[in-house]
Amino acid sequence: MNIFHSIETFRTQQKTIVTIGTFDGVHIGHQKIIEKLLDNAKNTNYKSVILTFFPHPRMVLQEHSEIKLLNTIHERAELLEQTGLDNLIIHPFDKKFSRLTAEEFVKNILVDQLKINKIVIGYDHRFGRNRTANIEDLILFGEKYDFEVEQISAQEIEEVSISSTKIRNALQEGDVVLANAYLGYPYFLSGIVKEGKQLGRTIGFPTANLIIEENYKLIPKNGVYIVKSMLHDNTVYGIMNIGTNPTVNGEKQSIEVYYLDFDLNLYNQKIKISILKYIRAEEKFESLALLQQQLEKDKATAIAFINTL
Repeated sequence: MNIFHSIETFRTQQKTIVTIGTFDGVHIGHQKIIEKLLDNAKNTNYKSVILTFFPHPRMVLQEHSEIKLLNTIHERAELLEQTGLDNLIIHPFDKKFSRLTAEEFVKNILVDQLKINKIVIGYDHRFGRNRTANIEDLILFGEKYDFEVEQISAQEIEEVSISSTKIRNALQEGDVVLANAYLGYPYFLSGIVKEGKQLGRTIGFPTANLIIEENYKLIPKNGVYIVKSMLHDNTVYGIMNIGTNPTVNGEKQSIEVYYLDFDLNLYNQKIKISILKYIRAEEKFESLALLQQQLEKDKATAIAFINTL
């Protein structure tokens, strides 16, 4: 897959089949739309293109937007690459771009720059300055500039919308199993391992302290989870705590993972943590000894679950 970081850098001599969207989560609803795009491209020998934007338009157009996304932009690109897509354009969204008229967007970008042959798009798609143009306008532009418009049905668009909402709600409630069912893969966090307070080491549970720089990434509900990572080409399972470490009067949220049967140094490495199951809420214990006892129980719970996989 070719990745372009602006529309202007995209170059092609071939006609393209295009879809546009956020594709946050690249969940099973999105995957159906991408399949439709890829089928179109395969049957015509044209190249498939997804045009997406970063930052998310709401981050730019709504002051103090607190939108949380299922993927960082790098995670989204990684997931889209797995679909077999030919080209991904991640265009920087800004206020200037938002002021393009509908026809400027179609003529200058879709037709002149992307060499569009066909667009696969939702029946409710709106575009252009103040989102004033709709699918009927797009069909008229298609007739004017000689490209096809294939509408994605109301049912399929509703599936995408319901899936996104359900995934976010499920993660915020700790229902990882439901979220993963809608995603079609385990929800994951990725970041750099940094040195923490190393309290876990003193009670036999050394943890990797994950730092996620992107503050727009949705972090699941505080609590303890069963997780897995690929570390040094091996699948390694563990237990992760998301929370403030109340037993030692912590205040800031942290993400810490204790890996089973793994004790190599991970400092300053980028790791990906796939979340499999929620075990329990975070608790405040009267002593580190009681916390240690609970962690032993969590470990036993995790091992029992892993043995069922």
